Amino acid sequence: MKRWNGWGKEATIYPLGESAITYLRERLGDGTTIPDASLEDVIAAVPQTRLPEHPWLIIDPAVRLQHSRGQSLPDWIALRSGRIDCFTDGVVYPSSNYEVRDLFEKAKAWGAVIIPYGGGTSVVGHVNPLPGDRPVVTLDMQQFNGLLDLDEESLLARIGAGITGPELERELAEHGYLLGHFPQSFEYSTLGGWVATRSSGQQSYYYGRIEELVAGAHLEMPSGSLDIPPTPASAAGPDLRHVVLGSEGRLGIITDVVVRIRPLPQVESFYGAFFRDWNSGLKAVKYLAQAKVPVSMIRLSDPVETETTLALAGRERVMTWADRGLRLLRYGPGRCLMMFGITGESEFSSAVLRRTISVIRRNGGLYTGRTIGSTWQKGRFLTPYLRNTLWDLGYAIDTLETAMPWSRVNRTRSAIIEALSSPEEKDGQKVLVFSHISHVYGDGASIYITFLFPRSVDPDETLESWRYMKREASEAIVDHQGTISHQHGVGLDHLPYMAKEKGLVGLEMLKRIQRYANPDQIMNPGKLLPDDSENIIVT
Repeated sequence: MKRWNGWGKEATIYPLGESAITYLRERLGDGTTIPDASLEDVIAAVPQTRLPEHPWLIIDPAVRLQHSRGQSLPDWIALRSGRIDCFTDGVVYPSSNYEVRDLFEKAKAWGAVIIPYGGGTSVVGHVNPLPGDRPVVTLDMQQFNGLLDLDEESLLARIGAGITGPELERELAEHGYLLGHFPQSFEYSTLGGWVATRSSGQQSYYYGRIEELVAGAHLEMPSGSLDIPPTPASAAGPDLRHVVLGSEGRLGIITDVVVRIRPLPQVESFYGAFFRDWNSGLKAVKYLAQAKVPVSMIRLSDPVETETTLALAGRERVMTWADRGLRLLRYGPGRCLMMFGITGESEFSSAVLRRTISVIRRNGGLYTGRTIGSTWQKGRFLTPYLRNTLWDLGYAIDTLETAMPWSRVNRTRSAIIEALSSPEEKDGQKVLVFSHISHVYGDGASIYITFLFPRSVDPDETLESWRYMKREASEAIVDHQGTISHQHGVGLDHLPYMAKEKGLVGLEMLKRIQRYANPDQIMNPGKLLPDDSENIIVT
């Protein structure tokens, strides 16, 4: 059974031992716990639908609740407190392009708007209905979930956009292939969602971001159908794939996608290394990226994340001895953990490992073998469940991410951490902030920031603390010319900063495309692109 107000399956937990809980209390103080709203009470608060009866339309309050929020921290606060300001009015489960087109006509007749829904994993508000006079229909894509065509000669696969990550990889593996797109939300997120938000997987350094994996797509729009056939390359004007990629449901519904696939690798392993300080590790990571050393993943944690990762990992006795050994080798409090993966053919992988170890040692690093990497690999999709555990202990957790050229990585990272730490200085609010580099490019890298803080007895106070920190961190990002989103998309939370990144001319170009595709403004209003009346940051 899937949790209705948290992440994942109810039976799956992320356990924390006493030493881990003690660590959190030492850093943040005691967490504040208050009873969550019950499912029965929240369902009872779902208002009557504003939509007429229709054979396709599900208006059951429990189904409407399930489709009314995603996985952002504001979503969690709303669900756990029962303070939900808006619900979808009905849910449909189309199974064909014809049914999607018919729904467009029904929505216009009803005066309704449509929100596409894949796995419901958005952390920035993509699937949330907004208050207003127009009823809301959520279009659940789960029936668009099969492997439609496999071109083994070209290594192309056409797949329904509603397929989840595990289902997709199972289907391809039966034929000896994989896509290799592994976001942290892999367990529930969908192919269409990855395309709509320009997603990046944990091994995108090797397999590619979703925009590199997409060769073609089919989009149903209120203004018509758009079919983008796969071609290896084209000089026939601007690439329409990039109109669909990142469109976040504002143009229409992505129903199927043609993706570039690979044969299953012969070997895949993950490894660990420690550096004495952040700059040494960063230098090694930048070299690996710019020298194009073909590892499949690189992740460098800062000292606080390294300490927190080890503290929350459990196995206290092992960690104590590991800490003593590292200190004897002069890897002290400033040490940084690097994990990396190697994927491919056996002989090729051995050569990549030797070269990577050489780079690590040349920069004062200590290669530690497979133990840490293997532990990460086994639990790579379990980490989101930590949010449930922390909430039950009285702590809220959220993340944000950006990317910029190497020349600005350190300055931007410091500015974001300082911005998120400011509530501690301002109001005595304790915040634990840490970061890592997890996606690297020849010209730059992404910065992924995690922050934890104790919840308040009043859910509104917890939400206001989050809003303050999110705003301060976002302004630090745009002030340092980082992208407002490297992998989570725009949705609601990043929308105020779009004009700063795209410029007013660029923003107007995107809005005009959206107006053509969606002339009656029925597709996911309020997401990605600001309405003319909304406040946007342009200075």
